[in-house]
Amino acid sequence: MLGNCRVFAATWNVGGKTPGHGLNLEDLLQEIVPLSAGNVLVIEDNKPALKWLTLISHALNKPYYDSLHSSSSSSSSPNSEEKIFHKTSVKILRKNLKANSKLIKACKCSKRNSRSAADSNSLPEGLNYQIIASKQMVGIFISIWARADLVKDIGHLKISCMGRGIMGYLGNKGCISISLTFHQTSFCFMCCHLASGEKEGDELKRNSDVAKILKGTRCSRVCKNSNRQIPERILDHDRIIWLGDLNYRVALSYKETRLLLDEHDRDSLLEKDQLNMARVAGRVFEGWNEGKIAFAPTYKYSHNSDSYVGETDNSKKQRRTPSWCDRILWRGNGIKQLAYIRKESKFSDHRPVCAVFAVEVEMKNKSPSKFMKGFLLHKHKNGIYMKTAYVPQTCLVCST
Repeated sequence: MLGNCRVFAATWNVGGKTPGHGLNLEDLLQEIVPLSAGNVLVIEDNKPALKWLTLISHALNKPYYDSLHSSSSSSSSPNSEEKIFHKTSVKILRKNLKANSKLIKACKCSKRNSRSAADSNSLPEGLNYQIIASKQMVGIFISIWARADLVKDIGHLKISCMGRGIMGYLGNKGCISISLTFHQTSFCFMCCHLASGEKEGDELKRNSDVAKILKGTRCSRVCKNSNRQIPERILDHDRIIWLGDLNYRVALSYKETRLLLDEHDRDSLLEKDQLNMARVAGRVFEGWNEGKIAFAPTYKYSHNSDSYVGETDNSKKQRRTPSWCDRILWRGNGIKQLAYIRKESKFSDHRPVCAVFAVEVEMKNKSPSKFMKGFLLHKHKNGIYMKTAYVPQTCLVCST
């Protein structure tokens, strides 16, 4: 029996910066927020990662935190940033992770591994979205969140890391893969940062990174049911989403690229996009899909500016050819992309990129009625119409 869920995916190269100074993720996450290795679920001892997780949690669960802070008996009135990163918020996040840890990693093939009432009572009440997994490898960071009522149907969680940096191993470049099952369907979410550089031939390094990640990544078996096939390789999963700073560039000079941008000739630019050319030639990502790109190149912007680096005299020495470095691809049947857009935060020299998918899920002894209740067409503020499904949602957020 098939149901349908909605998956939101976002990638943003923030350059290793820690959030703060009024950064608001509500606009980035508005498509899912109503407008009215070791223990992989433990927050690692990393303050930037912890701050990002706390900020995401606040954006996804704004009504809960607003109520929490308004009911505080504190005589002082902390500003919004102090509220977000207050120790109470961190404590809630840690409790969320601890409550879900055993449940998510468990095999769900038998009833004894389903969530008990005691497990449910240990979770923070009022959180619409809960964190499922979080992992950092040097500058690559991924977190996965799910709507609270869907957590009980997620299991077999495994995380794999592969470094592709200096000497082909260090983790400043590479990939984090998170494998899990939702009901009877296997998912793999992949956050990657591939080799940089815009010299001729640099794209071959990126193609090699992709091939070695796909070949070398292995997921340990956690299923106790010998009759059930839980994927151990990436391409064996039913649904795969690959996102991150893939670093593919536009194969034109800076001057030629700027001219086409000024003429709003995006199609000519996309014809020279290295990833598009490599896929057409069958050199990389064969059998994968990417939505139509209807937004401007996402890299490289001047600090806190809408101008690309090189447009002013002060930035000419750091000039890079504007390119679509930040991408989201998918593979597998039963995936339909509903939106593929970029956001306009000036926090880093990259712009965030987001995608929304309607994904078929195989269910066991469940009624599909609560999963698919219809669609709504609404107009996004940038003029793009998006079809949004009123269906249960999982949320993946990635920053590198």
